[in-house]
Parts: sequence; structure tokens; C-alpha cells
Amino acid sequence: MVAPSLTRRLVERFVLQSPTSVPAQRSRLAALTDRERELLALVARGLANGEIADRLFVGETTVKTHLGRILTKLGLRDRIHAVIFAYESGLIQAGD
Repeated sequence: MVAPSLTRRLVERFVLQSPTSVPAQRSRLAALTDRERELLALVARGLANGEIADRLFVGETTVKTHLGRILTKLGLRDRIHAVIFAYESGLIQAGD
């Protein structure tokens, strides 16, 4: 397990070295609701479920439910894969 803050720095470094976002990934974001995109951006910024719950004024279980739906809709394996997808799709930029 890697700390969220460390994960963010590793992904930012990876993204800065990789080519620009892939248009196909960008279009996959359309499958998400506005709330799911908002939550994905917070995950990509390294926030833990409890921090996301506090920021969005929802329960931690709700955050887990949304994250599970995001992973399913986008065909992603885990939280780290979701973070990489958020950067590669252009949902967030390094330094956001």
C-alpha cells in the first residue's frame, strides 16, 4: 500500500513524462456523472475516502460506492489505475 500523497507525486512524475491525454480516454469520462467526475478528481489529488466524504458532505460508504461505480464504468482495476486514468484523460493536470 502506498500513501496517497506519495501516489500523487509518482503519478505526476509519470504524467509529466508521458504524451498528452488520449482522446479515447477523454471520451470515456462522458460515462461518468458530474459527481463521479468530481470524486475521481479528488481521488487523483490523493485524498483518502474520509477526506473526500468530508469535502462532499457524504458518508464514507457513499464515497466507496461511487468509487466502485467509477471503476466499473471505466473498466479500471483499482484506485491507482483510476488516478492514472484521471491524469491521462486530462480530468486533472499535474500541479492541480
